[in-house]
Amino acid sequence: MAIAYPIKTYYTVTDRMSDLFRKEGRQLAWKGGTSNEFTHWRTDVRSRLRELLALDRMESCPLEPQRLERDQMEGYRREKWLIQTEPGVYMPFYILIPDGIADGERRPAFVNPHGHLAGKYYTAGVSEIPVIKEWLEKAKGEPLAIELVRAGYIVFCPDARGAGERREWMKQSDQMEDFLGNTCTPINHMAFSMGYTLAGMMTWDLRRLLDYIATRDDCDPARIGCGGMSGGGMQTLWLAALDDRVSCAIISGYFYGFHDSHLMMPHNCGCNFVPNLWKYVDMGDIGALIAPRPLLIETGCRDHLNGRRGMANVLPQVELVRDVYKIYNAEEQLEHDVFDGEHEWNGRMAQPFLNRWLPI
Repeated sequence: MAIAYPIKTYYTVTDRMSDLFRKEGRQLAWKGGTSNEFTHWRTDVRSRLRELLALDRMESCPLEPQRLERDQMEGYRREKWLIQTEPGVYMPFYILIPDGIADGERRPAFVNPHGHLAGKYYTAGVSEIPVIKEWLEKAKGEPLAIELVRAGYIVFCPDARGAGERREWMKQSDQMEDFLGNTCTPINHMAFSMGYTLAGMMTWDLRRLLDYIATRDDCDPARIGCGGMSGGGMQTLWLAALDDRVSCAIISGYFYGFHDSHLMMPHNCGCNFVPNLWKYVDMGDIGALIAPRPLLIETGCRDHLNGRRGMANVLPQVELVRDVYKIYNAEEQLEHDVFDGEHEWNGRMAQPFLNRWLPI
């Protein structure tokens, strides 16, 4: 293959951006203190994060819930619903409802945001779709949502903006690549130019889903868990950090320092990036906002998203969170499961964790 031109030296900007990160970053860092000091810090940081995400600019509206489909599966019912999250903006989601719920009984609910693969179709285990069946067969065990509904939880599997039935015009086709993919980055480009963020939109939509869960007679609004892998872990992190209605959380494949995993890996999906975020906090600071509610963090020791330093980019962020749990004497409510694996869901501690902190 012919070489267009033999460039000997590249004059790049990465080192300068890295220097700026170290010089200007994490201005609102948690630096330790008492529970009272943490409470004040959390109030200030949440206010700044809502501003950065543009959550304070989002417009509420009637939910207008509609049930679109209802299918009886083995041991549970799968229903497809639609709610309005902003005026004219609709979010489809599956609800997995276990058989045998008594009249008037309220079960714990679990929100299962998806990663970057086919939206809610994969998390809900919709194996009637051939390509989803293929991916499920490659996975280790059943999807988390199926495991939990069989255990008795009511599970919600939403489409985030840009995925599944919420792909924008760039990928609205049934071609396999488009169906499995997303339009996160184009949406974030549009959002940035209007002063919004996709991460904020995703968080807003999940908060509206919590609003809907609170209206259901079969769900206990005081017992709502949330958990997901990769992009689902990202959505869980933001939601649990900013909304105390999440009573316990599971974050898998998404907990590491921003410098190595985002600044040095800027080709990751656009949903990861929020203007001015690194100026104020690192990921551990955001995770600390969840304290002292039960939190399980799951990390594959060979996950490439951990960055070039691997676990050395993960452990300090977890320890930052652990410091806050110690303040509350709640260290047992924070668990970090490190397993021998790559960027994948492991789940070996998920069910024991939920049995303890979100029992049926």
